[in-house]
Amino acid sequence: MAAAEAYNISHRYAKVTALSNLSFSVNDGELFGFIGPDGAGKTTLFRIAATLIIPSEGKMTLFGLDTVNDYKQLRNIIGYMPGRFSLYYDLTVEENLNFYATIFGTTIKENYHLIEPIYKHIEPFRKRLTGRLSGGMKQKLALSCALIHKPRILLLDEPTTGVDAVSRTEFWAILSHLKNEGITIIVSTPYMDEALRCDRIALIQNGTIMSIDTPQNIRRSYGQKLYAVICPDKYKLLLALSTEPCALSSEPFGDSIHVTLIPGTDPQQLVTALSASGLSGVMIEEIVPGIEDVFLELMKKEQ
Repeated sequence: MAAAEAYNISHRYAKVTALSNLSFSVNDGELFGFIGPDGAGKTTLFRIAATLIIPSEGKMTLFGLDTVNDYKQLRNIIGYMPGRFSLYYDLTVEENLNFYATIFGTTIKENYHLIEPIYKHIEPFRKRLTGRLSGGMKQKLALSCALIHKPRILLLDEPTTGVDAVSRTEFWAILSHLKNEGITIIVSTPYMDEALRCDRIALIQNGTIMSIDTPQNIRRSYGQKLYAVICPDKYKLLLALSTEPCALSSEPFGDSIHVTLIPGTDPQQLVTALSASGLSGVMIEEIVPGIEDVFLELMKKEQ
């Protein structure tokens, strides 16, 4: 039995379509990621999965239970961490955790082994008011609260947004540990680099799924050779590439610009053309496409 299945899910807010005819399946024990920018429909999808809203069309099941008709049963096996921090600021760390444990009829002691890798980072501050925690500590507390009743499935809506790089790395290490405990994890993120940590990912944009596969297979699906072009004057380089006949596309990435060329074009031909236009120190090399490169390519195809 699949952990989660969606059948032609659509959802509308008045005249705005947030989700359009989504279908997918998540395997039991899988770490599955939804990758997409703000406004792609990720939060709406997670609220449907968490039994908080009813889809306009279609249906979703978790372990065979319908998110609309069987919501009471599902809420006992779902751990949900919304994108917006939603714990009580005027309670201490320990009081928040005790509160959520009590709601689900359990105790911190009973399931401490499950949250220990996370909670040990914030336990020294257990008497501190939650409102005085840093961003990373708030996220760890929120995850602890979502896990305290030992859910079968964990829904994490952009859990690392606004968190520093070290805390992001720690957070994903914790998710790997939870996956080894047999918990199915569905996570959303706008960060393309986090996609590589998932078993499978869905690229989502404008309420539709553009592709579902392993991160490695999605990277291999890029339709052409990709080059990184570097020049000391990046702004002038970007302007020159936008008018260069042999360049099909050019997108800035860090200190380089990712470029595709008309098939059959020698990369050095581009270097020569750019040098002739007054740019110096231009270098080009073929690179392996990343998730973001594929995402941009799929968006252009849809447009």
